[in-house]
Amino acid sequence: MYDFLLAVHNILRWIVLFLLILALVRAYWGWFGKREWTSTDRRVGTYYSVSLDIQLLLGLILYFGLSPITRIAFSDFGAALANTDLRYFVFDHVLMMVLAVIFAHVGVATAKRAAEPVIKHRRSAIWFSLSLIAILLGMPWFRPLLPGF
Repeated sequence: MYDFLLAVHNILRWIVLFLLILALVRAYWGWFGKREWTSTDRRVGTYYSVSLDIQLLLGLILYFGLSPITRIAFSDFGAALANTDLRYFVFDHVLMMVLAVIFAHVGVATAKRAAEPVIKHRRSAIWFSLSLIAILLGMPWFRPLLPGF
């Protein structure tokens, strides 16, 4: 079960990144092009935040239930934080990804509340950009890019 969920979690990161790039392109294009806010703009942002929610749920299942890495770390949390490799998965990765989820949801919510289309796009662009930075900082680039490779 662990290997399967880890593979799904790994594959889903590419879907999340694809939706994020699509949302960012639409947000910046709308902001600087002064385009109207469309239902497609809203849906792309929502799909991105939902995909992140699913990714977070899978990550939490791995983190609290299935991962041998976190089991080792939880047995001696102080020592795990002193170990760079363990600290990455126990603290750094989790922190960055939770921040990415928060930034994405703030982007969707603040865009929804804005009155003018350009402001909707600008808010989406800013918050989704912060989400991208958190994802890029927290993504385990040293792991295989796709399962099995």
